[in-house]
Amino acid sequence: METNKVLSALCYFSIFFAGFLFPLIVYFVSNDPFVKKDAKSAFLSHLLPVIALPLVLAGLVFDMGVFASGAGLPIYTLIMIGLSILISVVVVIWNVYKGIKVLL
Repeated sequence: METNKVLSALCYFSIFFAGFLFPLIVYFVSNDPFVKKDAKSAFLSHLLPVIALPLVLAGLVFDMGVFASGAGLPIYTLIMIGLSILISVVVVIWNVYKGIKVLL
């Protein structure tokens, strides 16, 4: 198996062990344009769950009155947490798919 393919696949699989740090390092260290492309793609996909975090904060702000009064269900917060979890699961599945696809 080629080292470049393994390195590209590790960039995608790094969502389990190194987050966005490993693809960033590979992007700057590697000279192969295909590995750079995969590292950039993996890095951007690893940032998506981090970008979804402001959605949860927005839900907290919208439900500030519900939290203050203690009455009712913080529906916006629950929806945003659910959406953030859904985005994270989709990103993990997509990274595993892309990592396997690079290896084949």
